Amino acid sequence: MNKHIKTAADLVTSHEQTRAGFIEAALAKNYKAQPYIEQAKTLKSLASQAAYPLELLNIAEIRNSLLTASGLSDKSFKYFTEEDKTEAIKNLISEFLDPAGENFVNELVYRFLLIKGDSLGGSMRNYVGSVAQMKFVRKILSILSMQRITVQILFKEDKKFNKWQTLAYEDDFKRVDDIVAIYWNINSQNKSYDRVLFFNATIPLVKNNIDISLYKGDTVMFKGGKIVNDNDLAIMFGELKGGIDPAGADEHWKTGNSALERIRDAFRAYPIKTSFIAAAIEKKMATEIYNQLSEGILSNAANITVDRQLTSYCDWLIKL
Repeated sequence: MNKHIKTAADLVTSHEQTRAGFIEAALAKNYKAQPYIEQAKTLKSLASQAAYPLELLNIAEIRNSLLTASGLSDKSFKYFTEEDKTEAIKNLISEFLDPAGENFVNELVYRFLLIKGDSLGGSMRNYVGSVAQMKFVRKILSILSMQRITVQILFKEDKKFNKWQTLAYEDDFKRVDDIVAIYWNINSQNKSYDRVLFFNATIPLVKNNIDISLYKGDTVMFKGGKIVNDNDLAIMFGELKGGIDPAGADEHWKTGNSALERIRDAFRAYPIKTSFIAAAIEKKMATEIYNQLSEGILSNAANITVDRQLTSYCDWLIKL
């Protein structure tokens, strides 16, 4: 169990931590919205050349933006002919822009931003999860670096070719969002201490995607991810939930707990460990997590927003 978790209350995300998480997400959302806002400003400038809505069809530079405002996603474009696209724009014009009268350009910009905002919402949900993973990976890297343990990193673009790199800690830290796997050995004289940590992998025995996987083995044995086919090499599997909203905390725990139960059931013939780390932990789920820790069902857990807990968890993982 995490040495910084003495009671269930230690796991609960405080009001201050929740507030800090929301502020961090809000700043990130504003930053990520900048490209869309700039596009909207450009769209307004170009669309203002039209004297009436139907003239918008004559401005080639804004055609894709008109399609976006009509509700079509970029992915859907390939399924439409140019005639279909024109029809979609005409529907936008007749249903929404014409009724807006002289304010049709503003109406166009509002609808463009509405659709882009929906897209931003989806990317932000992914971003929140990736931020949690980045915090986790950075903590792992910092501990390894401070102990002068050599690491090798596998980046997304190199996974297919199993091409690992040894870079300076500062360089790994900057590219943390591109890391898919980390290799280390806390005892370089003994190959039995070879460890590979990787993320978001489908484990054949479980037939599900698992957030955190730790296996015995080196970079060659990893085989671009094929190490998952050797169940005897599995050490630990963990669930990571990065959402900070308390309203979704219990659901995240239910989902994560169910996934961990499936893992333990699938690997019942193997001595694997399981863990759970999350940003939003409420009282009820904190009690359930703590009880599982006390009973040895969960091997470890941590609240990501509590640095001492995250540090202890990562130190434990490195030494497994």
